[in-house]
Amino acid sequence: MKSRQEVMERVAEANAQFYGAIENGDIDLMRRVWAEEDEAPDLVCVNPGWPLLRGRAEIMRAWALIMANVPYIQYVLTETHIGVSGEVAMVTCEENVLTAEDDTPGFVAGGQVVTTNMFVRTPEGWRLWSHHASPVLLDESDEDGEQDGDVV
Repeated sequence: MKSRQEVMERVAEANAQFYGAIENGDIDLMRRVWAEEDEAPDLVCVNPGWPLLRGRAEIMRAWALIMANVPYIQYVLTETHIGVSGEVAMVTCEENVLTAEDDTPGFVAGGQVVTTNMFVRTPEGWRLWSHHASPVLLDESDEDGEQDGDVV
């Protein structure tokens, strides 16, 4: 039996593989990251600005579309927390996202997203069951570097 620390490390690796698949446009890795329907019923995925995606086929189509249309994306994960209960694990984190376009040199856009990734233990290891990402809306004072209550 694996120690709690070993289990946490395996879950962290599975989470890292998910983001690695996106950053590298690796749809084959993305297919391996997600659980099969018989391992985790009712797979769901919510990406910012997208409708709820339900089922493995619909989720994989969406990721293939994203990967085909986003030439560069990088995630810097912060505030990552992992919880494990039996055969299920939850990873919460802040995704600090950088993107760029093919025909535009340098940095194009960035943003922050809060995410919950649910994993299930399968014979192949920890696999994604649910991904839910929601954008963090910054108010204008946050963007200007001001703090609430600052006098201007």
